[in-house]
Amino acid sequence: MSKLTANLLLLFAAALWGFGNVAQKTVLDHLDALSAVGLRCLIGGLLVLPFVLTERRTPADAAHSSSLARVVVLFAIFAILQQLCYLGASVTNASFFISTATVITPLAAWLLIGEHPTAGLIVAAGSTVIGCLLLSGGVAGFGSGDLTALLSAGCYALWTVELGRHMHAHARPFTAAAAQFLGAAAIALPLGAVKGNLSSAAVLEAGPELVVLGVFSTAIAFSIQIAAQRFTSASHAAVMVSAESAFGAVGAAIFLGERSSPAGALGAAIILGSILSVAMSSRTPTASLRTNPGRADSASPAGAWPAASRASSPMQAGKTPSVDLAGGYSRSSHRPKPHRIENDLYRDGG
Repeated sequence: MSKLTANLLLLFAAALWGFGNVAQKTVLDHLDALSAVGLRCLIGGLLVLPFVLTERRTPADAAHSSSLARVVVLFAIFAILQQLCYLGASVTNASFFISTATVITPLAAWLLIGEHPTAGLIVAAGSTVIGCLLLSGGVAGFGSGDLTALLSAGCYALWTVELGRHMHAHARPFTAAAAQFLGAAAIALPLGAVKGNLSSAAVLEAGPELVVLGVFSTAIAFSIQIAAQRFTSASHAAVMVSAESAFGAVGAAIFLGERSSPAGALGAAIILGSILSVAMSSRTPTASLRTNPGRADSASPAGAWPAASRASSPMQAGKTPSVDLAGGYSRSSHRPKPHRIENDLYRDGG
C-alpha cells in the first residue's frame, strides 16, 4: 500500500466518523455514555472477530501481547472520555477540543518515538486546528466537559502513536481491531450496567444509532485506520482524520438541518486544504525505531526490505530473503542479524 492510498483511506474513515457524529449525539437520548460506548464496541468487535482467523499464520513474538495491551487500554480510555465529554460540553466546544489531537499527536510522536515532524506538517496541523475553531463557531467558556474533551484528545494522540508503533512492529490489523473493540466493551458495559441506564428497552430504542456507530464508525472506520497506519506516520494520520469535523458539519446540515456560517465554511476549506497538502506531500516525519531482536524486519511494512538486505553483494544475490504477507521472513530465507535500522516507511515516504 502506498502512502497516498493510506492517506485516502484515512480520509474515508474520517468521513464515516463525521457522518456518524449525528448518531453519536442522538444515541445519548436513549442510552448513557458508557453503555453507548460499550455496545458500539461490542458490535464492532464481533464483526471484526471472524477476520482474526485469517491472521493465524502470521507469527507473533513475545512482545506482541504487551504492545497490544497498551493499544487496547489507550483506546478504551479515549473512547469513553470522548463520549463522556458530550455530557458536560456543548457539541461546538467538544468538537474543537477533540480536534486538538491534530497538534498533540506530532508532539507525542516526537517525544515518544523521536518522530521529527516536517515544517509543512507543523503548518498543516496548526492550520487544521484554526480551521476547526472557525468551523465550530468559536469556543464559549471552559468547563469540566471541555477538560474531558482535552483529555480525550491527549489519549487519542497517545493511542495513535502507540498504534502506529504496534502496526509497524507486529502487523495483524484484525487482531488489533478486535482486541481493542472487545476490550473497550468489557470495560464500559459493566460500568454502564451499574451506573447507567442499560436495559433491553433502551437498547431497542437506540438500535438504529447503535448500528450506524457499531458497523460504520467502529468496525469499518477504526479497522481502516489500523490497517492504514502501517503505511503512514501517526502525525500524518492525525491530520487526515481531522477531516471528521468538516464531514460532521456536512452530516449535521443534511440530517439535522444545521447550517454553517461563512466563517465555518472558511474553516472547512482550511481543513481540507491542510489535508490535501499532507496527502500529496512526498515527505514524511523521520523516526528511528529499534527492531525486535526476534524479527529483524519488524519495523518495516509488508513488502518493505530492511536496509541491510538492500545493500547485498553480487555473491549474496542468490540469497535474497523472501517476505510473507505479514512482513516477516520465511523460515527458509536468510535472516539477517538483529540491528538498528531506519524505518523505511518514514525515510522513503511510503
